[in-house]
Amino acid sequence: MEMKLKPSFTQAISLIIICFLIIFTSILTFNISVQVALLVCMFLAILLGKHLNFTYNELEGAAADSVRSGLQALFILVIVGAMVGTWIAGGVVPSMIYYGLKIISPKIFLLAALLICSLTSLATGTSWGTVGTTGVAMMGIGVGLGVPAPITAGAVLSGAYFGDKMSPLSDSTNLTASMSETNVFSHIMSMMYTTIPSYIIVCIMYLVVGFKYGGNALDASKITEILTVLETHFDIGILMVIPAIIVIALMIMKKPAFPSIAIGAALGSIWAILFQGKSFSEAVGVAWGGYAIDTHIVYIDKLLNRGGMTSMLSVVAVMLFGLGFGGVLKHIGVLDALIEPIAKKIKSVGQLILSTIVVGNITNAAGCSMYISLIMTPQLMRNTYKRFNLKPEVLSRATEDGGTLTAPLFPWTDNALYMCGVLGVSTFSYVPWAFFLWLTPLISILLGYINKWGILYKETSH
Repeated sequence: MEMKLKPSFTQAISLIIICFLIIFTSILTFNISVQVALLVCMFLAILLGKHLNFTYNELEGAAADSVRSGLQALFILVIVGAMVGTWIAGGVVPSMIYYGLKIISPKIFLLAALLICSLTSLATGTSWGTVGTTGVAMMGIGVGLGVPAPITAGAVLSGAYFGDKMSPLSDSTNLTASMSETNVFSHIMSMMYTTIPSYIIVCIMYLVVGFKYGGNALDASKITEILTVLETHFDIGILMVIPAIIVIALMIMKKPAFPSIAIGAALGSIWAILFQGKSFSEAVGVAWGGYAIDTHIVYIDKLLNRGGMTSMLSVVAVMLFGLGFGGVLKHIGVLDALIEPIAKKIKSVGQLILSTIVVGNITNAAGCSMYISLIMTPQLMRNTYKRFNLKPEVLSRATEDGGTLTAPLFPWTDNALYMCGVLGVSTFSYVPWAFFLWLTPLISILLGYINKWGILYKETSH
């Protein structure tokens, strides 16, 4: 049996660059689906693995193991699609949109969306659950207020990921703390150094942008039109939001996500039968095929014709190929080969924080999954932090700043695909408006180079 070889830095960086070029040119130039691009990238990684004397069975097994690690996310993805469909059919989302349009002032809508999604995510510990519930309603309210969908999506994602990072209930927060060898509360306290300044700035930014779209741009007739259509086609009432309250309560109680969301989807179907006059087959059928309505008003149809498991199938395919690609890269040592030369050249805390965030981006993009980034980054960078005598919560903070927050910024990652599928906007369109997601890593890097505030050193014994 031939001895397995380690990839050189040149081989590793060449593969990553080629794969990124394939993905970007497929999407932007040739309009080829990202699924095909990722499949090609996975086979290129397998070819490199064969060159390094790995057997095909080993490489296939590595891809399969990586896919298995993401099955929970795939199940949640599909069941959220079902829930969105039944919640529209059951009047849950229409009622939330209706009351939102009645209550929220246009000028503070973006700030309100940020704060509401932040609180929901803090309480539940899940950005995915927040976007799939409160976020969907915010998108509908934004349409009525004349706010472009990508801007609303940016506010929703900023709030959802702030709450997810800062909640002790969050699986990603607990995972990062564990992988960085610190406790979750020390980790959260450390993250305040970067997230709180960023959050304050982001609040101001959304307030300013909100004033632009909430002033003369407001079309009162559009709101009236949406309210009329909702009243005509749905039974609107406070009782309609009970399924949303139940699902959020289950997540606050830290019940497993999949059954909690499944209960929400089932309640949506029940509400469709009890309150919206749907037949059993119609109420249950939307869980698979999504909700369909023809109001003869294009933007309202686009808002309501969504959901269903089928709406998530293309996303599932991307995640399958993406996870497989990431699994092969990890198994043959490509990520290790990329990081080792970088770690040796780090001479300052600023360079260390910058490198950690870059590694978080690379592992996110290459592994196509936030969880791969949160697992790999601490493993790859831990020894360098020890060399600088830094507390592990500095590593955990930089890992989340470069891993959790950048996950929705790469169009082929599990987080980005989920957010696009649920919110109905493309990654490239919401990235400029998701202020919190890219501002926080920049503040983290700045603090590293200042090396005064938030850079926590271990106590040295004398």
